[in-house]
Amino acid sequence: MTFTPGPLSGSFIIDLVPVTDNRGWFARTWCKNEFAVTGFTGEWVQMNHSFTAAAGTIRGMHYQLPPHQEIKLVRCVAGAVYDVIVDIRAGSPTFLQSCSITLSALNRKMLYIPAGFAHGFQSLEHNSELIYHHSEFYTPGAEGGLRYDDPLLAISWPVAAVQVSDRDKQHPLLGADFSGITPQPLTN
Repeated sequence: MTFTPGPLSGSFIIDLVPVTDNRGWFARTWCKNEFAVTGFTGEWVQMNHSFTAAAGTIRGMHYQLPPHQEIKLVRCVAGAVYDVIVDIRAGSPTFLQSCSITLSALNRKMLYIPAGFAHGFQSLEHNSELIYHHSEFYTPGAEGGLRYDDPLLAISWPVAAVQVSDRDKQHPLLGADFSGITPQPLTN
């Protein structure tokens, strides 16, 4: 794996380094020793797999509040998505900045998302699938979200949204008084 620091403090873009032969290829997607470069030496306690049928669908922007904040590792295993993260950590040098990357089954890139970030994506192809690793268990009462179309964030989605859940449409717009969240030290 090759780790490239992302444009937002603490994020990483990870490229797999496949070993190929006449059968195909093999690549490592997780190694605790190698991931130490990110600062994460804990364990993944939950893994999720999402399927999005229609291209243009937006999911997000989701996060977990302290003390249930989570680190995520995201990889697209079918199709392609435009993946977006927003730094919502109070006092961060990249507070309220976003960055995006195309994750696809073809480019085999992964995105390491630190605690204190909101995350979402737009499917670029029909039948896109993501695998998520989570450092904390999902806690329904600790979930939060940002509006995918919040003018303050000015996320430039590549295509018009064809589907967005009612829940994601109802996240409140950010006001000038939004000071972010204060991530707590992770136990993992």
